[in-house]
Amino acid sequence: MRYLVDTHIFIWHAREQYKLSPDVKAIIDDYANEICVSSETLKELVQLWNKKPHIQKWWKTPLDLVRSVEDEYYFRVLYLHKEHYETYAKLRINEAQEHYDPSDHLIISHAITNRIPLISADGKFSFYRNQGLELIENKE
Repeated sequence: MRYLVDTHIFIWHAREQYKLSPDVKAIIDDYANEICVSSETLKELVQLWNKKPHIQKWWKTPLDLVRSVEDEYYFRVLYLHKEHYETYAKLRINEAQEHYDPSDHLIISHAITNRIPLISADGKFSFYRNQGLELIENKE
């Protein structure tokens, strides 16, 4: 089965596995599953490398970080296309919890459009279930 992981789930898998719930770890570690990230995650990873010194300890350059997604961790990158942006344009935003992060919205739209379960620990994501998001929550 295919799964899309949120950016922080990728980082936790790569460097902080103790933050992954047993269920999420089992999904990622099952070689029968195809674990994917959105191309939006690559952008977020570069931004995080530039902003967070602790990430710079784990990867020498942002390019090393981006390359590691497929080359070291074997996560497949799924690229955004017009249909993902159409879903993004129609997405109702979780204003009650002030969830205004456009990268989160693109990743959610990617999962909805491709009908792929999204693995995340972000509590604000459950709002999007009624818009077609299949969410697997990482509960620490």
